Amino acid sequence: MITISQALAQSVETLQKSSDTPNLDSQILLANTLEKPRAWVISHPEENLSLTETARFQAGINSLVEGTPLPYIIGKWEFFGLEFIVTPDTLIPRPETELLVEHALQWLGDHPGHRIAADIGTGTGCIAIALAKNSKDLTILANDISYSALKIAVKNSKKHQVDEQIQFLESDLLPPLAIQFDLICANLPYIPAQTLTSLKIFGHEPDLALNGGEDGLDYITQLLTISLAHTKPGAILLVEIDSSQGREVLSIANECFPSAEISLLPDLAHNDRLIKIQL
Repeated sequence: MITISQALAQSVETLQKSSDTPNLDSQILLANTLEKPRAWVISHPEENLSLTETARFQAGINSLVEGTPLPYIIGKWEFFGLEFIVTPDTLIPRPETELLVEHALQWLGDHPGHRIAADIGTGTGCIAIALAKNSKDLTILANDISYSALKIAVKNSKKHQVDEQIQFLESDLLPPLAIQFDLICANLPYIPAQTLTSLKIFGHEPDLALNGGEDGLDYITQLLTISLAHTKPGAILLVEIDSSQGREVLSIANECFPSAEISLLPDLAHNDRLIKIQL
């Protein structure tokens, strides 16, 4: 048998070349293996692992070396302080997307009352669920073109007990329904196809959730083009973008919404990350 300290030291050495955060990855994976909080793992370095636990942990390390993302190995990931079920059918929630949720909640707080929102390309449901957990007067239509992703989103909504606030629908972009929204949120595929093939995530996360076409703007352009007919007066749109797309998306938004107040919002790294369109 080996101790937690020994297991972590060995795994960190193994992951040095394949991970930017070998210490953190090792701790999270071992905590999941032992079904303990990460803090417990760190504070109990002398505890012994059973042969079964050692084998499970090593299998996870091997998967990481082979390129499988950590959230898929442990089957969950955190977003906006909430834990979400993730599978290879869903995009892994990113901390950058929390910026969208923060601005949506700020707008909802400034505009109280019952509101109807759309979460376009919901994936795990993380945006819709985070909004619903923090805004009880909100009704949300969350859609995705992937039925497999929607099944995970439904599970997550039930897990967080907001399934009565959210209606999930399999559709591409805005559904053909006679609904006008107060708030439209979208984290659509926005990586240019050629760029995607050079990234570590290529082949590991669903292409359907990443590939934005030749310039990465196929879906964002389509959404902005059709959104005006689906919004109420005074509505707001929040769309996540790639940091390189700010000027192009700003131009498209101004063309689609000539009388709106439009701004680009930076993430914590000071990169363009969100376009805000206030009607």
